[in-house]
Amino acid sequence: MDGPYTKANTEQERGNGKMDENHKTIGFVGTGVMGKSMARNLMKAGYSLYVYTRTKSKAEELINVGAVWCDSPGKLARTADVVITIVGFPHDVEEVYFSDEGIIENAKPGTYLIDMTTSKPSLAQKIYDEARKKGLFALDAPVSGGDVGAKNGTLAIMVGGDEEAFQAMKPIFEVLGSNIVLQGPAGAGQHTKMANQITIASNMIGVCEALAYAEKSGLDPKTVLKSISTGAAGSWSLSNLAPRMIEGNFEPGFYIKHFIKDMGIALEEAERMGIDTPGLKLAKQLYDELAEQGEGDSGTQALYKWFGEE
Repeated sequence: MDGPYTKANTEQERGNGKMDENHKTIGFVGTGVMGKSMARNLMKAGYSLYVYTRTKSKAEELINVGAVWCDSPGKLARTADVVITIVGFPHDVEEVYFSDEGIIENAKPGTYLIDMTTSKPSLAQKIYDEARKKGLFALDAPVSGGDVGAKNGTLAIMVGGDEEAFQAMKPIFEVLGSNIVLQGPAGAGQHTKMANQITIASNMIGVCEALAYAEKSGLDPKTVLKSISTGAAGSWSLSNLAPRMIEGNFEPGFYIKHFIKDMGIALEEAERMGIDTPGLKLAKQLYDELAEQGEGDSGTQALYKWFGEE
């Protein structure tokens, strides 16, 4: 593969993931806010990268440094030893995996499939079952850590699937993240991500309310953060997103529209299991209101705008 990212000149740059020579060719589907950084880190670690996204221009940065463009998921799957997907919505996952020119129909036996999209647990189980019929190995491995974690290779990776497949893919996971846990069988990664999103949902309300309170009481919000971010109130959102709220920076590290999708899945699963989640319901209601006001493509920290309008 041409370009600046080769094994020889990158081993010193990244020490948290030794390239697996048996799975060195990766097909990567989805180059959004997080996917692009994840793909770049794999290239820096020495992996050969084939890339597909519906809009080729979104992959130009990767192509310019050596990634090979494929014009369909099927073409990509026919080439790669490992296929990683991180797309927007469950229907996008269905399309790239199950269409005639999709991944499962075209991947060669022995290929590893890793869906890192936050999606439905039932869909992860379907991919696993259909992959097995074709002699493929499937893992669901959604991530948390936002654009910062994707850029720094420090994502939390929640994995569902077989132990053997997990161990085979661990060198790749170690390039992308620093907290990598096999949670259980197929679908367990997605269930864990739902627990993650439920936690974030209520926490984001608390972060916004705290900043609004600090501002209304005449305090300097930045000074308040110095005190509360390292105490019992501390959280990833408080440390990483509250400063963006204060600065009026609502660019997406994670889209509101995708968070609404995640909360919808979590509510559906909770209802199926007979669990009431009032905090999650309230958070989704507030985010739905923002989306109706045209904020769907803003970052999740734009929830602060809702409190500013009250």
